[in-house]
Amino acid sequence: MSLTPTVVKEKAGQTIKQQYPNYKIIVLNDDHNTFPYVIECLLKYIPGMNGDRARELTDQIHVEGQAIVWVGPQEQAELYHQQLSRAGLTMAPLEKA
Repeated sequence: MSLTPTVVKEKAGQTIKQQYPNYKIIVLNDDHNTFPYVIECLLKYIPGMNGDRARELTDQIHVEGQAIVWVGPQEQAELYHQQLSRAGLTMAPLEKA
């Protein structure tokens, strides 16, 4: 997981710190991607992913129909989502966490 940047707002002389929202990357089950390929994509595009975790997530995608594979700041989430989508994985739209 990544640290979430904060937004600083000024309100009537007070400084209010708010965190930017995190976003979830959700991979959906489909009938055309193989287990090894999904694992390969997760390892390639999701930072810090290891083989065991990629296998667990791929199993979850198969059994439950979807899995949250990464949560973090919007800009990074958009990049990883786009990379997985371009690789041919079936993706849910980005969601705020």
